[in-house]
Amino acid sequence: MAKKSKPREVIKLKDVFRYYHLGDETVKAIDGVDITINQGDFVAIVGPSGSGKSTAMNLVGALDLATKGSIYLDKVNIERMDESELAQVRGKKIGFVFQTFNLIPTMTALENVMLPMVFQRIPLQERRERANELLTKIGLGERLDHLPSELSGGERQRVAVARALANNPEVILADEPTGNLDSKRGKEIAEMFVKLSEEGKTVILVTHDPEIAKYADKIYRLKDGKIVNK
Repeated sequence: MAKKSKPREVIKLKDVFRYYHLGDETVKAIDGVDITINQGDFVAIVGPSGSGKSTAMNLVGALDLATKGSIYLDKVNIERMDESELAQVRGKKIGFVFQTFNLIPTMTALENVMLPMVFQRIPLQERRERANELLTKIGLGERLDHLPSELSGGERQRVAVARALANNPEVILADEPTGNLDSKRGKEIAEMFVKLSEEGKTVILVTHDPEIAKYADKIYRLKDGKIVNK
């Protein structure tokens, strides 16, 4: 029997701490966390407000650096990168999806999805074709020329997911992506993430909603900056 290959490690947080100083007080937002995420994993990071889950997302997404510890992306320690290198990592390897969609209101759905490719200097025709393909794939092929204000909340979030996929990143990082949606639309977005994971994307979902977290293969629960169970 052929030996099963070991899953490829994509993200690793090793004994990570992130402290903030507010006057004389030290806030331990992340307090000694170890997380390993492999290619194709669908991971949920859950916890109540103030538990440290947003800080964990910022660390995983190279939006912030640890006070102490190491963060590896594809086995490269991002703690040793400068800001320009971190920006390149974010642009190429990580796609972000946010609770408030963050679409440009004066741009059509197609133009919003094309935008991240501009910063990677992808030619115009290629940008247009890829954005069209992504939006069609998620069921918005007939809404390409609509502005965000002409789309429903669920449609806007789907555009945001397509935009996150524009540069074909390895990792999709979603911060409360269903927070502004009703349960039906939230379920549709969660099911999209399941499909992306099955296609080989690594999906990291930050949520306070236990029903949405159930779609993940693995759940990390945070409380007071610590993982309380896995």
